[in-house]
Amino acid sequence: MAGRHFLDLSDAGPDAIAAMLANAIDRKAARSGWPKARPDADQPLAGHVLGMVFEKNSTRTRVSFDMAMRQLGGAALVLDASSSQLGRGESIADTARVLSRMVDAIMLRTDDHAKLEEMAHHADVPVINGLTDLSHPCQIVADLLTLIEHGKPLPGLEVAWFGDGNNVLNSILEAAALMKFNVRIATPQGYDPDARFVEMARAAGASVVHTRDAAQAAEGADVLVTDTWVSMGQEHTHNKLAAMAPYQVNEALMARARPDALFLHCLPAHVGEEVSEGVFESPRSVVFDEAENRLHAQKSVLLWCFGKL
Repeated sequence: MAGRHFLDLSDAGPDAIAAMLANAIDRKAARSGWPKARPDADQPLAGHVLGMVFEKNSTRTRVSFDMAMRQLGGAALVLDASSSQLGRGESIADTARVLSRMVDAIMLRTDDHAKLEEMAHHADVPVINGLTDLSHPCQIVADLLTLIEHGKPLPGLEVAWFGDGNNVLNSILEAAALMKFNVRIATPQGYDPDARFVEMARAAGASVVHTRDAAQAAEGADVLVTDTWVSMGQEHTHNKLAAMAPYQVNEALMARARPDALFLHCLPAHVGEEVSEGVFESPRSVVFDEAENRLHAQKSVLLWCFGKL
């Protein structure tokens, strides 16, 4: 295979992630004031095309990867399950083998992580995780970039998570293991994080505290993070919303964190559910910097996958 898969953060490792972050900072700065579609000066992916396969809806992932390829000098094309043969029962394996002959890399956004692994197993080109139910590594590279930009060195950082123990939290825990920061987790009973990711972070020396008490998790934290309580494809259940209600990131919770603490959310947000409007719209909320950084982070992920970083 020409290039490298990026199925999870551990595929790259700490040195490569650090290189991605440094590259993203440099490329973003070099583009200041430019039109969005103007290619970077070096156009490192000129002549390359990314095939983007979507089995789940997307705004940030779709636009950021498309614009990332344009800015790197390449191109991107979109396949939705509903409008491709995937939606008619063609296997992941056959799709991987066909796309490998027509594109230079594949980005898959899907539900079951096993589908991503099967795509990577059968593809002859790099495969990138655009989101699965298990993890969301591209989002976390953007999150780390945002924290660094806002003056938060990663080693020793205290990151607090509130709400559902989902795929984004799993990738935060994986990042904690690799980049040496700590995680406090506040979730209701029945919505705990994946124990494998908790164990991975702890084994690497990160402090991971899991509590049912949101206030305890927020105390002295550098960063407060949450996500939608009902993810794509899940039913909007009143029972889940009721269980999550004590974990809303609001002004009272932010007051327990450090005075310079930041608020992160991968978006889209349900303001009034997992986060109050006051926090979401406050100066401590950097969610739109975070959203923009999906583009800059994805460019560096792509360069790493193509062996150019």
